[in-house]
Amino acid sequence: MNKEAVTTLMDERDIERALTRITHEILECNKGAEGLALIGIVTRGDILAQRIAAKIEQIEQVKVPVGWLDISFYRDDLSHHLTPEVHTTKVPFNVNGCAIVLVDDVLFTGRTIRAALDAVMDFGRPSEIKLAVLVDRGHRELPIRADFVGKNVPSDANEQVRLFLEPVDGRSSVEIWQAQPGEHIGSAPLPRHGDETPSQKDSRGR
Repeated sequence: MNKEAVTTLMDERDIERALTRITHEILECNKGAEGLALIGIVTRGDILAQRIAAKIEQIEQVKVPVGWLDISFYRDDLSHHLTPEVHTTKVPFNVNGCAIVLVDDVLFTGRTIRAALDAVMDFGRPSEIKLAVLVDRGHRELPIRADFVGKNVPSDANEQVRLFLEPVDGRSSVEIWQAQPGEHIGSAPLPRHGDETPSQKDSRGR
């Protein structure tokens, strides 16, 4: 990648503080960890979900179930991505009756979240679904609102707001990039390692 970030919005400590705050807000809203489960959206929401789950365990001494979703084939704009990169979906628990928190890196148009909601409902009927995002950059095309937000970031529609995380990128930061004509505006690209998710790659590498 030859271009450079226009602005660095969050560094590693900023990200950690935001995740800690989101964790406390989730626990306060749920009145503890009982009945709670996290589902991260690939490609970096699953890493964030794992980190939030670890913080919940530190605070409540409770391990909450964690899963992850690849929503590639649920998107309503699939025709714009002729060769979607498919990752593994794994929800290793019964979602019926659970208070689900969907976790994503950057909330933009809302189409990813709409697709994730459809995917979750294919697994069962949760008691409720809430949304946690590290960054809300606005420019919504659908009536989607995050319940827990790390940072609200004003941005131009043609800019990329990207989360980079140490396990897959070698650094942790949230950066604004200037999109090139015809370039997809979304999460930072993820190196492929078979069907591994970022969380699996993180576990394998440590």
